[in-house]
Parts: sequence; C-alpha cells; structure tokens
Amino acid sequence: MNLSGARILVTGASGALGGRIARNLCDNGSRLCVSGRNGERLRAIAAELDASSMPGDLREVDAAMDIVDAAVEHLGGLDGVVHAAGVVAFGPIDDLSDATLAELVEVNLMAPIRLTRAAASRLAEGGVIVSLSAVVATIPTAGMAAYSAVKAGLTAFDQAAGRELRRRGIRLLDVCPPHTATGLETRPIAGTAPKLPPGRDPDEIVARIVAAMRDDTARAVSFDDR
Repeated sequence: MNLSGARILVTGASGALGGRIARNLCDNGSRLCVSGRNGERLRAIAAELDASSMPGDLREVDAAMDIVDAAVEHLGGLDGVVHAAGVVAFGPIDDLSDATLAELVEVNLMAPIRLTRAAASRLAEGGVIVSLSAVVATIPTAGMAAYSAVKAGLTAFDQAAGRELRRRGIRLLDVCPPHTATGLETRPIAGTAPKLPPGRDPDEIVARIVAAMRDDTARAVSFDDR
C-alpha cells in the first residue's frame, strides 16, 4: 500500500498507541479520519493532524457502522482501517465479575469484529484492515485469563476473516504486540497489574505496524524476535 494519499480511519486515536499510529500515518502523507471515546483528546489530535474526526463508543452496536460511514463521507472513500481501541483487566478468575467480563468481550472482541464487518464492504481492492490483538493471544498469562481469552478469540477471527477478505483483495493484519510502554496497565477496568516485563517502545511497535501496512505480502505482525 502506498500510504501517501491513502484514506485511513484510525479508531482509538484518542489513546496512546492509536494517537501515535495516526501521527505516523499523517507523517507518511495519509489522509485521516480519527475516532475515539475521549472527545477532548480526539479534537486535539484531529486539529494537530488536520484530520476529520468522528467521536464514538464502539461498545454501542451501531457505532462501528456509523464511524465507518462517516469516514467514507469525510474522506471520499476508504483505503484502510486501523483499530487501536481496547481495555485491559487484571486479577484472579474468582475475582472476575460478569460486568468486567462483558466489557472485555464488548470492547476487545465484538467491537473489532463489527468494525471489520463494516469496513469489508467499504474498502477498495488493495485496502488493509489492521486489528490490534496482543501477545497474550498465543501466550496466555496468569492474572489476565479473561483478557488472554478475548485476545485469542480476536486473533482467531482475524486469521479466518483474513482468508475470506484476501479473495476480495483486502488484507487483514493481525497485530500481536508485547507489553508496550503506553501506560495501559495503569488504567485497567478492574484489578491491579501483575509484575510485567519492561514495556517495549511504542514508537517501535508503531513503526512495525506501518511497515506491514506498506508491505503487500504481510498478513500478520508479530514481535517474537527478542
């Protein structure tokens, strides 16, 4: 994909990693529509990047379709979607409440599935969808059982849906970053983070994601080289 002039929707752009991805794409000449739940931060990054914006809460059933439709209208079409929104929870399984489990599933699994479904019919041939899963999808972690399970579900969806979309000339990139120094572990919806390894540099993670978007042969982004 030639990122210069590419019309790209970035969800979770009001967050630490999503914001960095949006800035990197802007630096590469992409035209952006940014979306997120935090209206104040979203307006700030949209102004910084001269991007259009569409606030939205992807926990709502119709939000994914509304956001994708808004991006198509603002940009005059759509070449790529980056889904970088997510939440985390910690703690032993007997402390896991139904409310926490429901939010993990809604935000980290249902929302990206709905977004991929909405984008699939809007993307031009040669388009790309970037779906941020996590390393715990393949290396489940104690104290993060539900989060690990939900991310594993997302990676399974990405791999299967990616095979379907490939027939239409659309790539779905499943991204499984390790613990990254964005501060997400300090903002859980429940529990307290266990001892984690030092977080990887978020700019390194973003650079790898953007490089994979450019590489028409890439189907996934892993970080198992350390």
